[in-house]
Amino acid sequence: MYWQMYYRFIWLVILSTFFSVVVSRPIQAASNPEPVSRIYGGPRWGFYAHQQINRLAVFTLPAEMIPFFKKHIQYLTDNAVNPDKRRYAVVGEAPRHFIDLDAYPDTLATTLPRFYKDAAERYGADTLALHGLVPWQIQLTKYQLTEAFRKQNVRQILRVAADLGHYIADANVPLHTTRNYNGQLTGQHGIHGFWESRLPELFSKEYDFLTGPAEYIQSPQRVAWRAVFRANAALDSVLRIEQELTNETGDTRKFGFDERNGTTLKVYARDFSQRYHDRLSGQVERQMRASVKMVGDFWFTCWVDAGQPDMAKLAKRELAAEDDQAEAEEKKSWLKRLFSARDEN
Repeated sequence: MYWQMYYRFIWLVILSTFFSVVVSRPIQAASNPEPVSRIYGGPRWGFYAHQQINRLAVFTLPAEMIPFFKKHIQYLTDNAVNPDKRRYAVVGEAPRHFIDLDAYPDTLATTLPRFYKDAAERYGADTLALHGLVPWQIQLTKYQLTEAFRKQNVRQILRVAADLGHYIADANVPLHTTRNYNGQLTGQHGIHGFWESRLPELFSKEYDFLTGPAEYIQSPQRVAWRAVFRANAALDSVLRIEQELTNETGDTRKFGFDERNGTTLKVYARDFSQRYHDRLSGQVERQMRASVKMVGDFWFTCWVDAGQPDMAKLAKRELAAEDDQAEAEEKKSWLKRLFSARDEN
């Protein structure tokens, strides 16, 4: 038992060194005839996209908030991926990233309540957790960030703002809204990582991210659900176009090989990726832009609802060294725990 735990820990440490690497759909060594899932996967845009969304959201904020958020922009960028890192280590984290809308017979507000308490009374908390919580998680995290602003707790503002950006971005991914989250029900295994990791990695530098200034949200609950349903409306194209292109191209031209960290990995071929990206007609760009704007809007709304504390004053506060150490220890602890969670890559 001791050696099993030891090797598990060593393996997780090795995997952690790759957190900053954006990977395609499930990757494999050249000798493996079938793609295999990354062990430390999860329902996510891909680390690169999550980090860019949080970073870009800072520039949508008003001048009153910029001194604080610009000072800590690297923290917000680096820690945008924390919820994914916690996924296999923190009980209850995994369902916060998705919602299977097709698991419910009817998703009208009268049958799938938009407030968690009402939904739990109708379906039960276990059912909601099984099929995902992301719109409700956005509402909860919005409240937590508002309270952090109100208390003027710098560390808490940063931690919760980074998390809120992550959950909002996840809500805008079409494959986070279905039970067929990785194409496993339609013979398209790996499409999750392809859409949200490979495509942004290859093409996002060409995107226009000028979204306009952050705006106050009158109903965060409605905005969260609207994002989920808009993402779900794009799901048909995500699956259908990939299948059509696969039928035209064939598997032999669908994949290529890439050198990463001295290892040859199987990835979606650049030509196949380009053709798929073109046929999606800007879909990935639209969803990333929507995420950036929505993150900025929520951060701004939380600040306003907290009474608009003086962010320039908060920007002058330095984070305590002991808090840095405590946060570092917490992140290390994530690697020491491992349990099964829904793998979407």
